[in-house]
Amino acid sequence: MGTRAPQGLLLLLLLRLLLPRGASAGSLHSPGLSECFRVNGADYRGHQNRTGPRGAGRPCLYWDQTQQHSYSSASDPHGRWGLGAHNFCRNPDGDVQPWCYVAETEEGIYWRYCDIPTCHMPGYLGCFVDSGAPPALSGPSGTSTKLTVQVCLRFCRMKGYQLAGVEAGYACFCGSESDLARGRPAPATDCDQICFGHPGQLCGGDGRLGIYEVSVGSCQGNWTAPQGVIYSPDFPDEYGPDRNCSWALGPPGAALELTFRLFELADPRDQLELRDAASGSLLRAFDGARPPPPGPLRLRSAALLLTFRSDARGHAQGFALTYRGLQDADDPAPSKGSAQTPAGPPDGANVSCSPRPGAPEAAIGAQVFLTVTAASVLLLLLLLLSLLRLLRGRSCLLAPGKGPPALGPSRDPARSWAVWYRRPRGVALPCPPGDPQVESLTASYRPLSASSQSSLRSLISAL
Repeated sequence: MGTRAPQGLLLLLLLRLLLPRGASAGSLHSPGLSECFRVNGADYRGHQNRTGPRGAGRPCLYWDQTQQHSYSSASDPHGRWGLGAHNFCRNPDGDVQPWCYVAETEEGIYWRYCDIPTCHMPGYLGCFVDSGAPPALSGPSGTSTKLTVQVCLRFCRMKGYQLAGVEAGYACFCGSESDLARGRPAPATDCDQICFGHPGQLCGGDGRLGIYEVSVGSCQGNWTAPQGVIYSPDFPDEYGPDRNCSWALGPPGAALELTFRLFELADPRDQLELRDAASGSLLRAFDGARPPPPGPLRLRSAALLLTFRSDARGHAQGFALTYRGLQDADDPAPSKGSAQTPAGPPDGANVSCSPRPGAPEAAIGAQVFLTVTAASVLLLLLLLLSLLRLLRGRSCLLAPGKGPPALGPSRDPARSWAVWYRRPRGVALPCPPGDPQVESLTASYRPLSASSQSSLRSLISAL
């Protein structure tokens, strides 16, 4: 035990030398302005009840009056998805963003995505126009049929850039803050393309970049801003096995307040430790069986060293925690429901919370969830294989969103194809205009740009 404090201090010094002070703190500030810490807004519990912000858009239907659909308050009796006797936007099915049911239109659309300005995870900087001349982000770029947000973040992090942008579901661009200064913001709803590598994430749009700070999901950092957010490694993807990551946390002030917005570790062998940076003493330790307490956690330490380790089988969503520095360790008093930790427990002492009541039930629920998720992934793979087989045969397909199919595949294998789409009904891949089978649909769908179609054809032909 006597060597742990020097090791902790040495690691803290190395992190502070390798990373410029405040470099990773970036603009992940003002986390209190965000109501979402998952990339798809599944944790949104706000009160927006229209599809547009500030009273715009269509009114949402009440969840206790939607029994004719797949999701209602009756299908969420324990409130896991946040449904109830209200009409607030939610994401009960793990879609790419919160949505709600609306009064059915003449076109048969009965649900809409919600544009919620406060539901963007900290580190996401917004949707921007990319005209291509010049590119919105001037650094290196690449494409991938397995693109996720974190795949792009990791690529740009390795290249030494501050920003990463995802576009059209499969393209990644890197850039710096000077690029962002001259960027043209676009409506958030323009970044509506699903990532090729993850059906629950959005990767920009057609000629639109979704831009992130590369510090999201990094495995190390030196955080010195007065407040900010720290994500588990590889976030918003799941963390991988054998991860060993550390973050130095030293905002101005005499004490710290942490709030865990998300905490999902695979098992007790995946652990997060909080140590006092000056003494190296263990303040708290959490794992898959011992989650942190709800509400703010106050620590009488001016600086912390956070260490996360996963075992060889570790795979889970991970964690997202917000922090802020407190000027006085004794004041203000902890708010109701917060947990306060006295300074200086014995070195190596584990003072983490005991498992909350209902932990066995939570474990059973997690097993059921993992089983359902595995089945869903298998079904998705089968659907993707069917889609690729259709594209290889140069056929036509309409893949709607939450509604029933409106168009089947073409029987003529000699026809070429083009890409059309319309939110929120999904992605349409009909034949070019003139095909009597889809002539009536092209008026309501808009085509991808010629450059995007060319790139997409190249990717599909390479599969």
